[in-house]
Amino acid sequence: MPSQRGETLLIDSAVLPPEDRVEAIRHAIWELVVRVEIEQPPPPTVAARCRLRQWGAITQCSVQANAHTIRRTPRLARDEMEPSLFLGLQVTGTSMVVQDGREAVLRPGDLAFYDTTRPYTLLNDGGIDQHYFRIPRSALALPARAVDAATATTLSASHPLVDVASAYFARLALQPDIVPEARAAVSVPSVELVRALIATRSGSARLVRETLSTTLVDRALEYARLHLTEPNLTPARIAAAQHVSVRHLYAAMAAAEISLAGWIRTQRLEACRLELTHPASRLLTVAAVAARWGFVDPTHFSRAFRAEFGVSPREWRRLHVAG
Repeated sequence: MPSQRGETLLIDSAVLPPEDRVEAIRHAIWELVVRVEIEQPPPPTVAARCRLRQWGAITQCSVQANAHTIRRTPRLARDEMEPSLFLGLQVTGTSMVVQDGREAVLRPGDLAFYDTTRPYTLLNDGGIDQHYFRIPRSALALPARAVDAATATTLSASHPLVDVASAYFARLALQPDIVPEARAAVSVPSVELVRALIATRSGSARLVRETLSTTLVDRALEYARLHLTEPNLTPARIAAAQHVSVRHLYAAMAAAEISLAGWIRTQRLEACRLELTHPASRLLTVAAVAARWGFVDPTHFSRAFRAEFGVSPREWRRLHVAG
């Protein structure tokens, strides 16, 4: 039987009797994600591993399987399910999304949307390796025309905003379990990032301005997170990457009650705290670990670490090893 940990449901065909695998997987997907027809090899060659969980309004379904084709047929598209938009993130291999007369070919890091209210087909010649995120259309609060125009088009990771979104959702999908309140909080910036992707794709200058304004803080923090190891990560660089002035960036951060410098420092210190006790870093000096996370002055790093965690970096490492 599938094992359930908190709000995460894990389904692994390897622990199921061969004769039950196809039905167990189909039932879980139908009941918890979306009703679709799944073309799978016959038992016992069925191999699938699914991870299902909620991030507030968003449903995550991460799948590795040797199924080839998934279809939401015209009949199934008329079911009672809440109208939703799927965001598919390709992990390895290639796949194709077909909907509304369009075809989107996805390679690792690419994204694509498809809508549950209309038929679609997902083609995976080499099997499935994707993260899927289902977002209610009502949560997006975007014009239907803009959402409909975004389906089955390849959002390439070569685009800066897509690259940020791809990295964000990939990391979100792999996060360990956290408390329900935190999962619900994650839903808000996630939906805003999806809104930004659709608005940018729409070509509507007004929609882009409004959406980019509401997602500025999330995009700036995500950019900073991706570049924490670089000593030259400055507010000016972050602002330039988001195409705003430093003054505008600071104003947005102040409205969100976030100190940009403090946020970056806290993230770097937390990364150092974890790395100092990681077996792979045991041979590195404290100064080397600090430098890897953007701290150029070892003395300043030691003071900041003690202020944050109550012990020096060396004491933290020694206590952890002793423990």
